[in-house]
This record gives sequence, structure tokens and C-alpha cells, in this order.
Amino acid sequence: MQKLTPFLISGLLIFGVAACDNASKTSESAPNSTNEAPQTPSVQTTQASQQDAQSDVRRRQLNEDIRAREQRSNITGGDTQRAKGDLKSEVRSKLEANIPKSQLTVDAADNGTVTVAGTVNNQQELAKIEPLAKQIKGVKSVVVKATVLAPKK
Repeated sequence: MQKLTPFLISGLLIFGVAACDNASKTSESAPNSTNEAPQTPSVQTTQASQQDAQSDVRRRQLNEDIRAREQRSNITGGDTQRAKGDLKSEVRSKLEANIPKSQLTVDAADNGTVTVAGTVNNQQELAKIEPLAKQIKGVKSVVVKATVLAPKK
């Protein structure tokens, strides 16, 4: 049993590292990186994302998550330098809550620059990306590589 315990713990740690290596995305079908070309989502994917993101429960969860991270950052003195992972996650949450039909991927750099790529449904949603991202403490600049989804014919 004593030899099995370290093996199990090691396995869990390796699994955790692999699971945390995913890109920060607003939906499952969003591009895997900010350099990847966006794909047109299926109608079912769009509807499922919209129903989940537009629910009041999901929106409250996202906003509480952002508030909790900012409070943790304030306690640890993180106003000057936020972790890239926190920036990515908070910006993704903010965009997911406020642009629910989007297919966006978020990336962050050490200097506070956030890059957002993917697709949105209209020009108004595209215009929301930068101001929403800048609401997150630690975001200094936003590079928007997202495009408006071409209408289906």
C-alpha cells in the first residue's frame, strides 16, 4: 500500500497537468489557439452555447468567479502583475457571459496584453470585445483577431 500511494498521487498530478493545458475558450468549438482560423459552428452547437451562456445561473457564476480572482489578486498584491492564466480565464469568462453566441479563444502575455480570436455573429459583438476585456484588472491592451461570422446562404 505504501508503494501504491506515491504512484497514485503521481498519476493524478500528471493527469492534472494534462487537463490544465487546454486553451481558454468561450465554447467547445472555438479555435484551439489565437492563430487558428475559426470554423463556422453548427446550429446545434450555437444553440447549446447560447442556452448555457444566457442562463442567469451561468452568468452569476462567471461574474462571481471574476470577482473572487480579483479579490485574491488584491490580497496577494497582484495589481501590478497578474498571472497569464488568470487574465485568460477572466477575460474568457467575461466574454462568455456578455457575448454568448461567440466562438472565441483568449490568450494572454506577461505584459498584460490579451489576444482574442474566433468569430462573433455581428459587428456590435465584435465592438464589445475590447471594452469587456479591459474591464478585467491587469489587462493593459487587447488585440482583437476575431471576425464577424459570414451569414449562411
